[in-house]
Amino acid sequence: MNQRDLRTILLVEDSSADAEMAMDALREAKLANPIVHVEDGVDCLDYIYRRGRFADRPEGDPAVVLLDIKMPRMDGLEVLKQLRTDEQRRRLPVVILSSSREESDLARSWDLGVNAYVLKPVDAQQFFTAVQTLGHFWAVLNQRPDPI
Repeated sequence: MNQRDLRTILLVEDSSADAEMAMDALREAKLANPIVHVEDGVDCLDYIYRRGRFADRPEGDPAVVLLDIKMPRMDGLEVLKQLRTDEQRRRLPVVILSSSREESDLARSWDLGVNAYVLKPVDAQQFFTAVQTLGHFWAVLNQRPDPI
């Protein structure tokens, strides 16, 4: 399988420090999957639906969407809601990667069908390790079933 055949890991994160740390962790995990970083929910949906500046990107859904909750323009929970109401994207793996410890965010994420909810550890090394583990599991081990 060459680089062109690998599905992307879509990182949706408005904090440049957290995004850089997450991308470093994914690269350190030695994943061959390309990593695409966008900063808010609007760009996330534009990427997934191949709109706007992403209209010319190759076809295919990401292997996983690593999604922050608190973002400008459109938050992660609204993105998750839209993906889960789309028949073609409802099974797209979405992992909330957030510093929000609000019970309402956690409950709403599960209600909307998130695949996993990971709290961003305050400690940088723990965050790094958590992202490496997520990337390996969702991009390598957990393959989405082929459509029927």
